[in-house]
Amino acid sequence: MKPESAGKGRTETAWRVGRAPGALPVLGHVLPIARDPLGFLASLSAHGDLLEVRVGPWRGYVVCHPELVSQVLLDDRTFDKGGVIFEKAREFVGNGLVSCPHADHRRQRRLIQPTFHRDRMPAYAAVMSDHIDQVTGSWHDGQLIVVGREMYTVTAGVLCTSLFGTSLAETEISKLEDSVNDIMIGSARQILLPSWLHKLPTQARRRYVRANAHLSTVVHRIIDGYQSGSLDDVGMLSILLAAREEDGIGALSDTEVYDQVVTILLGGIDTTTEVLAGACHLLSRHPHIQHQLHTEVSAVLGGRAARLQDVPKLKMTGRVITETLRLYPPVWVLTRTVTRDTELAGQHLPSGTTVVVSSYLLHHRADVFADPDTFRPERWLTQASPRPSSGYLPFSTGARQCIGNDFGTIEATLALATITDRWHLTAPADTAPVKTVTRLVLGHRGPLRLHRRTALGDG
Repeated sequence: MKPESAGKGRTETAWRVGRAPGALPVLGHVLPIARDPLGFLASLSAHGDLLEVRVGPWRGYVVCHPELVSQVLLDDRTFDKGGVIFEKAREFVGNGLVSCPHADHRRQRRLIQPTFHRDRMPAYAAVMSDHIDQVTGSWHDGQLIVVGREMYTVTAGVLCTSLFGTSLAETEISKLEDSVNDIMIGSARQILLPSWLHKLPTQARRRYVRANAHLSTVVHRIIDGYQSGSLDDVGMLSILLAAREEDGIGALSDTEVYDQVVTILLGGIDTTTEVLAGACHLLSRHPHIQHQLHTEVSAVLGGRAARLQDVPKLKMTGRVITETLRLYPPVWVLTRTVTRDTELAGQHLPSGTTVVVSSYLLHHRADVFADPDTFRPERWLTQASPRPSSGYLPFSTGARQCIGNDFGTIEATLALATITDRWHLTAPADTAPVKTVTRLVLGHRGPLRLHRRTALGDG
């Protein structure tokens, strides 16, 4: 039987298909991936458009060309959610919207989609502004902050209040952040380790198990609180629990509701947190860009917290967010499983083959983005508008595009505008450079110093 084609594009002889360089006997590409996964991925496009990568006995194909990536992501029947990343993610998010296979996705998305309807955005944005105002207003001149932790407080507060109708105390948010961090680090580590090592009672494994248990406790408390009537009847939980069978699509079971809550909780908090942390660190190291942002936000905000109606005027702020997402996309690598024999770039892919897609790889192609490793928000004045077909893919595309991308982008814009209107950010000279952490969600670690702008005379 002739394999089905995954899409049209170049002629088969024009595509460059092969094996990624640097593989060792038995180990494959374990060492370069473990040493520098981002550098390894970014290097691959120079060697081909579709490259086989090996990690021990495991083999998969990394898709390096934007046109091939579009073919994969737009055909979610042939290239379904699966592979090592999603197998690991299902340990803590179950069969939620992000991790579920094609067969379950349409039903789940239809039930959840009303949560993110544009008519709800004004109410959500008001909650965002309030939380951003509270957190950034509590800072003081000269303070040294861990910006990721501060932003986690903002994003966790926003999401729990707006989507789940509840609030978490600062100590609860801190403990949740630690648990999620242990889960993300533990999952990434286990993807690279042989499966027989996963169950060994190491300290890292025990942290991973404890973190999953704590996350489960938090999610059940949120759901039980709503069902008992003690939480506000707003947002996602009210939609999920009130859903009724429609057109043969049944309402979600208790397990499915749990899976959706934990999926949105993790996806909606961690990704936006890391975008904001990355943007703040980049601004601290590019003072001329930070000055441009100060000029814009002073004219638009003048000391108050940013609001939804300000977003169209915050053009420079938007470009900084867009460029941060290009340089450091939080969801930096995805895997897909081939569900039926097919061809991609002229390469036969049997059913069960794992295909790897990396937005980080695409965003660092020099033939797509000039000077790709440099932070240049001004590129978006002349660069084609951010869209998947142009090689810009921070939110995926097709039917599996991130359902909360507008929610997260608005929140990041409001937060960054408010922060830079009130504060000038610097990297302490006596600290190590910011560290990019390759967890399941790309993270940023390092302290920043706050300087009140009125104290600097530029407010």
